[in-house]
Amino acid sequence: MPLISELRDDIKKYIKKHELSKKWEKAKKLFENNPSHPSLNTELLEPKHRLIYSFRIDRRYRALFICLSGDNIEIIAITKHYRK
Repeated sequence: MPLISELRDDIKKYIKKHELSKKWEKAKKLFENNPSHPSLNTELLEPKHRLIYSFRIDRRYRALFICLSGDNIEIIAITKHYRK
């Protein structure tokens, strides 16, 4: 099972600023138990050779991540999926 590394301080601040703490914790637990859970919509982003993936936190926000050694995952950003 994958394990998400400790978040960087800037990502923690972003989650708090956008009031995503509860949704983040729920998505993190789902991901660590089953990265292919349908509600996460986990996907490899383009261009695929960069090996950057995303999973859904909610309808608006996504967590971008990379796979490190073993089953370790590093979240590199939390972003809005749709920009308007």
